[in-house]
Amino acid sequence: MQLDPRHTALILIDLQNGILSQPIAPYSADEVVARANVLAGRFRAAAAPVVLVNVGWSAEYADALKQPVDQPANRPASGLPPEWSELVSGLAQAGDVHITKRQWGAFTGTEMDLQLRRRGINTIVLGGVATNFGVESTARFGWEFGYRVVIAEDVCSSFNNEMHQFSITTILPRIAQVRRSEELGFDTQAA
Repeated sequence: MQLDPRHTALILIDLQNGILSQPIAPYSADEVVARANVLAGRFRAAAAPVVLVNVGWSAEYADALKQPVDQPANRPASGLPPEWSELVSGLAQAGDVHITKRQWGAFTGTEMDLQLRRRGINTIVLGGVATNFGVESTARFGWEFGYRVVIAEDVCSSFNNEMHQFSITTILPRIAQVRRSEELGFDTQAA
């Protein structure tokens, strides 16, 4: 798949210490981060924006969602360790856009849309953890906002293989194009 680097951004969701310290599947944290670094390098070389998204809350979770749900998030009452929200070492580079979110998706309550539109972006390539939470939620809102959405399937993973596969095979193909990262290239004629 050929992408126009002038109008395409890579968005990497929640590749941070606290989330990647948990077991994920079908791809390990090391595999996802390695592929994310390669893909981000290709975007940077093409002068296409790389957007790094992390999730975090204030010490008392004052900015966390609190609606009643059947399976609430398990957050320690003492707060999260300071390094929990930090991006994994070596991922961020000078010139990357950084977004902190307070929920699954990276559009609501952040300046994501503003940062993309002001850079002339109409196509977003997504990767990260978890496929069926942060990645899927961001893809849904991106699609609703009119972006062309591409999912780098092998740069995504979830808390088990079934969660990942359901999102990749059932939900995401209805709102996005799902490809492996090595299938994504840039149209050099467009640059």
